[in-house]
Amino acid sequence: MAAADGHDPVHLFVERMALTFAEVGFPRMAARVLFTVMSADDPLTAAEIGERLGVSAAAVSGAVRYLTQFGMLIREPVPRSRRDRYRMPENPWYEGTITKTAIYKTFIDVAEGGLVALNGPQTPAGERVAEMRDFFIFVQEEIDSLGERWRVRRAQTGHLRPGESAAPPSG
Repeated sequence: MAAADGHDPVHLFVERMALTFAEVGFPRMAARVLFTVMSADDPLTAAEIGERLGVSAAAVSGAVRYLTQFGMLIREPVPRSRRDRYRMPENPWYEGTITKTAIYKTFIDVAEGGLVALNGPQTPAGERVAEMRDFFIFVQEEIDSLGERWRVRRAQTGHLRPGESAAPPSG
């Protein structure tokens, strides 16, 4: 399949979503790759992604690296080949946002260290750091709650696969 022309509805979807994501700071090529893979029925190689986008496979490589790092794409080897195929994980929006929250714990821990260095929240600087810490504690708690509510909603809207549970992952 050659690169889609500007009138192909799937191509228009990919480009519109990529532009929308880019407007909020998501790397544009990564967004184009993400929505190209999302709009495919089967996993795609970097060459196939590049062909659909009208770019080289090399242009795709940085984007797939970025997306796999955040759990938005999964890389799978092609049997008897040196190539890989890329697909979206099950429930990628959850995987890309809800489960990648270790950064908040890091922010909280660093802020705690900052409070020690600033002799607590009694100074204006210490109060700002304490508020930052408290904000990230709040965000972490809300994301945990949001994840639980999403699992329930996902089950209610029929997005669970056969055998999949709406219960939170154990661990």
